[in-house]
Amino acid sequence: MDQKRRAQAFRKLHDRTRLLVLPNAWDAASARVFEEAGFPALATTSAGIAASLGYPDGERISRGEMAKAVARIVRAVRVPVSADMERGYGPIPKAVRQTVEAAIEAGAVGVNLEDASGDRVRPLRDPEDMAERLRAAREAARRSGVDFFINARTDVFLLEVGAERARFDRTVARARAYLEAGADGVFVPGVADGELIGRLARAIEAPLNVLAAAGAPPVAELERLGVARLSVGSGAMRSALGHARRIARELRESGTYGSLTEGAVPYRELNQLLDR
Repeated sequence: MDQKRRAQAFRKLHDRTRLLVLPNAWDAASARVFEEAGFPALATTSAGIAASLGYPDGERISRGEMAKAVARIVRAVRVPVSADMERGYGPIPKAVRQTVEAAIEAGAVGVNLEDASGDRVRPLRDPEDMAERLRAAREAARRSGVDFFINARTDVFLLEVGAERARFDRTVARARAYLEAGADGVFVPGVADGELIGRLARAIEAPLNVLAAAGAPPVAELERLGVARLSVGSGAMRSALGHARRIARELRESGTYGSLTEGAVPYRELNQLLDR
């Protein structure tokens, strides 16, 4: 399936007839594991990719390195892949356009762009600034001819910006501005309460994406609440690292191998998984 057809298939998965569960891969092997499990599409995790290459999250990895990692994941699977490109790699809209162009060149069919600023004093970009960045992203997508899905992420809840009672209205206002600027969907990480998620789904007139987290409703309940898309973010990668930590502790403390062998993918199966 070529990129344009993958993009069309990916967009159809957001029609809200069923919740799109979108696991986030950090390398080719994790992408193949998720694909083999039967997921119809995948996303990347910026934190997971950055960590696998020796960087903390937060655009410490370069745009070029991130795009190369996305390209490796895209080549490893046959399903559509959406790329987490963080804040867009640059202070001005032109930089965001270049980032979207890099993601499209890497073979991605969609992108996540967040409104976090990286500034501790003003943690979120001004809504109009973010809207300009999204307009630049949409223009890049339009020029490519790929039906590219732009997922605008707002971190009002994740970063706990402003008074708690005002966060819902601030999120909805940002979501509407971002959709008007050219976004196709809205990602609101940091919410786990079912009643709040349902209110967001009703107020945001576009596919709503939430993040899997402790205490969040299960998939069936999220679907009932009107959520269109569920991401796991860096959760799967961090869970895998947690298992690696258990292996290390067992080896150091008892010299045994239970954690090492429990649930491990057999060597031959690993090779087969990646031998297209």
